[in-house]
Amino acid sequence: MAQGPNPLAIRTKKYQQDKNDYTRMALVQAWGKTWWHALIPLVLFLLPAVFSFSWWWVAGAIIITLLFVLLRSAQVMSVTQVEQGSPLFEKLTYEVDQRQILLRRNEREGMALTWDMIERAQKKNEGYMLWLQPPNDAQLPSGWKGWVARTFQVPVFIHMPFRIFNSPNDLKLMDSYLRRKNLIS
Repeated sequence: MAQGPNPLAIRTKKYQQDKNDYTRMALVQAWGKTWWHALIPLVLFLLPAVFSFSWWWVAGAIIITLLFVLLRSAQVMSVTQVEQGSPLFEKLTYEVDQRQILLRRNEREGMALTWDMIERAQKKNEGYMLWLQPPNDAQLPSGWKGWVARTFQVPVFIHMPFRIFNSPNDLKLMDSYLRRKNLIS
């Protein structure tokens, strides 16, 4: 016997995440946690100026720090450009139930995210942000490349604004799912 749709599933309206909004939120998240990484090249290249002051050392330190900030920001912004990130920016409907979150392109095509693939969730003023789990050590390269990959991870998330939910009951049910999964307090 075929199993029908889950009556406790939340079905949303179609929604397409804007790449510029995603980039803005991802940059705020990445630099909010690791802003001090920008101080490392600044301090390292200002160290020679302590022993033998020259404006060249100061200018070089500032330029290298700016280059580091630009490269790190470009790394975060690249999620919107690579093919692996394209499913995040398609027009999708979401079906949320106690087992998984289905991201559906249409009735036949979609992608399932189980709840264990979500690291944490945030309830913001405009909607929910579901942060996906970063890759574990077995999925990352070894050696210095693995260290760089772990240190400079790019935040990947799904943004679900409140306006895509069909009713206030859907919002309450979504809150309930997130609390049961210990993703929000």
